[in-house]
Amino acid sequence: MSVREVFIDPITRIEGHLALRALVDTTTRKPSEVWVYATMFRGFEVFLRGRPPEDAIHITSRICGVCGASHANASMHAVDMAYGVVPEPLGVVLRNMAFAMTDPLYDHPLILNMLGGPDYSELIVKKLTPRVWADAERTDAPHRDIHGFSKISDIMRALNPIEGKIWQLTVKYQRIAREGGVLIYGRHSHPSTIIPGGISTDLTNAEYLLIGYTYRLTKLTAWAKFLYAIWQDITWFYEEYENYKDQGLTYRRHNMVSGGVFDDPEVYSSLGETPEDIYKNIDKAASKRTIKPGAFVNGELVTKSYKEINLSIMEQVDRSFYEDWAGKFPLYTDKDPEGNPLLWGKQDPAYHPWNKITIPKPGARDWNGKYNWAATVRFVWKDGTVVPFEVGPIARLTVTAYQPNDFGSGNGVLKVTLPRSGGADDLPASVVEEMTLEWKAPQYSTTLQRVLARAFNVVVDVADAWHNVLRAVELVRSGKTKTSRPWVAPSRRTFGVGFTEAPRGTVRHWVIQEGGKIVNYQIHAPTTGNVSPKDKWGMSPFEQSVANSVITEEVPPEKWEGLDFVRAIRSFDPCIACAVHIQVGNIKTIKKMIVR
Repeated sequence: MSVREVFIDPITRIEGHLALRALVDTTTRKPSEVWVYATMFRGFEVFLRGRPPEDAIHITSRICGVCGASHANASMHAVDMAYGVVPEPLGVVLRNMAFAMTDPLYDHPLILNMLGGPDYSELIVKKLTPRVWADAERTDAPHRDIHGFSKISDIMRALNPIEGKIWQLTVKYQRIAREGGVLIYGRHSHPSTIIPGGISTDLTNAEYLLIGYTYRLTKLTAWAKFLYAIWQDITWFYEEYENYKDQGLTYRRHNMVSGGVFDDPEVYSSLGETPEDIYKNIDKAASKRTIKPGAFVNGELVTKSYKEINLSIMEQVDRSFYEDWAGKFPLYTDKDPEGNPLLWGKQDPAYHPWNKITIPKPGARDWNGKYNWAATVRFVWKDGTVVPFEVGPIARLTVTAYQPNDFGSGNGVLKVTLPRSGGADDLPASVVEEMTLEWKAPQYSTTLQRVLARAFNVVVDVADAWHNVLRAVELVRSGKTKTSRPWVAPSRRTFGVGFTEAPRGTVRHWVIQEGGKIVNYQIHAPTTGNVSPKDKWGMSPFEQSVANSVITEEVPPEKWEGLDFVRAIRSFDPCIACAVHIQVGNIKTIKKMIVR
């Protein structure tokens, strides 16, 4: 057997800090061993200690220049809880409206068409898989009456970077989304108006704000219909090939977590007036979110509870460049605010994020030991089961689809009707019409199904934005224009946990405060768990997806570029700046292959 050692560094097209090493059998074209790892450390959890919790909202948004509002919102929810304060209903609505624009409706098309899309463009497909390109030139696009591209090859040509039509449209429409969010947030990507217990947006001219937002939303509604039709056709075309349908498979049985997003204004605004009240009632509020919280373990939806997800998150550093803190520091707590044991008493509560101490410990990379700047994140269930888990659009849509929701009965299908929309002067006339779109939760998470779920997530986010616009109009017309309630930092020690959904998956923030000062703070970006290193419980999603990919490039092994591997990882929309929160050695770009 001939083995080829493949290094790809960087993998992402946006900010790097992510690398891959794989040992590939040149006969089967499949990896026998895989390492995917983060190459950077950032110390947000360290320098937040001692600061006022409200500062964390604005500091943590700097974790990422794309989804800064996602971190700000997770921090916002954690601080709401720790301070015991929640917004007025209009404050909740404005939070929902702003977030829908600045992160999901901006970032999803960006990764689909500009960061991941080139992997399916004419330039790449024709070069590395010429037979696929030839088929694309012969194949009619099933949804050509919606998106206007006659052949699959026409879509691929439109995905060419810079000069392709889809690429160029994405530049325009991501700007429109950011404009809509900035009307409320004040700026992007680091919102200036988010505060504990509300939002500080000036509503002296509420009509102007709502008209400006709605004008942009009508354009994005047409854009959502256009995008979903395109990626339905790309997915369908590739799944016709046997070697592509299961590319990038993560787990045969779902291991997935969603934190949920888009709060119900009446329910969230009535959670209570103390940290304990908010924690006690948080499941009621979370269950009313448009995108639902929940967790799959080995194919079973084991919980829909925000609190139970919190109790189940474990983080360890056996294979990461950090020092183990367990036993070296007193526990902050071994129970949640209701007295439930952290990690269900099956694992050491020191490894729950409320108790984690971030202690970086740089060292030489050891493929059999420490090799990753991301920690190992696992889900611990009540029966003692411990699993790696996936987050992202496919996870949150699957979790939502299997419980009653605004778009379905819980049978695994989501159906969304988007209204008639104007302003699509550079899109086909067909996308102006009212349209009902459907997504069925797949049996497995694969490269193509993750991409398709992201495209449908745009549809869901547009629908929720419309729901919140209409709710805002009702509140303003009825004179309910207050958005916020004042906060006072409790003098005693209190705890907060904030879950939301960034475009790339669940964001989780934990805060402990005392007297208005942060005692401890921990952050899980979506990529933290997705890229975390392998351990005795298995491989995390990135490594699993590469391990289940076969090289389809129609070139000799010495010319492989790892297209299928990067497609698998890019389908998650990886962001390593978010995931690891010091570059060791010289910065360099590596793409090498060594025959053994």
